[in-house]
This record gives sequence, C-alpha cells and structure tokens, in this order.
Amino acid sequence: MPFVENLEARIHWDEEGHGAPLLLIMGLGWPSQAWYRSRPILSEKNRTIALDNRGVGRSEAPPGPYSITQMAADAAAVLNAARINTAHIFGVSMGGMIAQEFALQYPKRVRSLILGCTAAGGPQAVRAEQEALQVLTTRGPDPEQFAKAISPFIYDRGTPAERIEEDTAVRREWYPPAHAYFAQLQAIMAWEAYSRVDQIAAPTLVIHGENDRLVPPENAKLIAARIPGAKLAMIPRASHIFITDQTEAAHQVILDFLGAQATRQHERLAPV
Repeated sequence: MPFVENLEARIHWDEEGHGAPLLLIMGLGWPSQAWYRSRPILSEKNRTIALDNRGVGRSEAPPGPYSITQMAADAAAVLNAARINTAHIFGVSMGGMIAQEFALQYPKRVRSLILGCTAAGGPQAVRAEQEALQVLTTRGPDPEQFAKAISPFIYDRGTPAERIEEDTAVRREWYPPAHAYFAQLQAIMAWEAYSRVDQIAAPTLVIHGENDRLVPPENAKLIAARIPGAKLAMIPRASHIFITDQTEAAHQVILDFLGAQATRQHERLAPV
C-alpha cells in the first residue's frame, strides 16, 4: 500500500488504469474512496492516481493548522512517489482549491486542470447560505448526524435517497477525526487564489452543479472568467456532489475535455 512522507505527515495514495496520468483530489473530509463512481470510467484511458488528503482516509491526521498550499505540496509529493512529472489534475470542492494552488505552485507539472464544485476564495467568493455554513462549521461529535444534516446542501432534491446512501456507506469507514476536519476547514477559510488564478496557463475545465447550495455556482463563473481560455460547464439538476446527482452527464463533460487534451497532445507531437 503506497505511502509518501511529506511535511510531517504520511500520505496515502494508490493508482489504477493506464494512459496519461490523472491526479484525483477529493474535498473536505472525504476519502479517496469517494471517487468510486468516477474512477472506473476515468481509468479506462488514464492512469488515475488518488490520494487521501492529510487528515482523512488512510493518511495521517497530524495536529493543525493545515493549509491549502501544504496539501498541494502533499499532492506534488504523491506524483514524485509515483514517478510522474506531469499530470492532468482533477479536484473537487476543497480538492479544487488544492488543484488551483497546485497549478500556481507547480505550473510545469500540469497537463490540464479540472475544477469541480469549487471556489477561488477571498472576498470575491460567493458564500453559501447561512444555514449551510452553520452546519459546516459546527460539526458535532456524531459524524452520521453531520452527514445527514449536510445532505440537503450537497445533493440535488431529485437525487434518489439510495444513491446518497451509497456515498455515505463509502465514507462511513473513513470519517475524519474532528481535529483534522476542522484543520481542513480552517485551511479553506484562510486560502485565497482569485487574485492569482489569471496566471494559470494550463487548459482548464470548470464544472459545477447548477443547484449547488454549498458552493454557489456563481463561483464557477468567477473562476472561468478569470482563468484565460477556461471552459465552463454547468450541470443541470445537480448540486455540490454533481457526480452523484448527474453521473452520466458529468462524466461525459469530463471525458470530452480529457479527450480534447489527448487530441491536442497528439497533434502537437505529430511529425510535420
């Protein structure tokens, strides 16, 4: 089982599939196993590498504070351990923030960037409604109760309860300890990249659910307008966990984008 030591934490990662490297970065308090809907699809044509962010899953949960920059460095350490120089980077929610920071800190390592259900932080970011923030910032000792309380803000009303339970069942074994959850949350609150994301030169897809109540969709529009050449995809009838709400539609957008990058790479390398 692969681990890498970085900045006083042992970070777990694994890989599946063959092809162009694709690094998968999950969000606040969610383990890498939560990629279970996407990974089989993405691994058909890509070498997917998924890590558990510090504080969750099989990675160590050192005392805080954590930072988004620190977790981007964890991601870079994982690529080093996998002996990968450059990769497509796909992050969702907090993972999308880590992906933005990764692209800013390690621009030559990014083949393309996929930013899902995320924001760029700072005063320009559009905040969630107060009720959602209240749930997010006052997680009690019972993670099951927290998962139930946050559910209306991260899933679309039309998503069947059994699909939500499938996600919960995957997460149940890997709920982060409270100190690590709040260390990740504090990292989110302290981070800002809106003033810097116009420096990102990698081809970028910004994908977001139209009905996201946790990270309002206006944030996707702000990011896409700020990153040169970024493509914006809004998924109807989807909230924050758009891959569960609208699995096929979301995957089609992502696969089309990655396919376009593969074509672009092939054309660039083709002999004249």
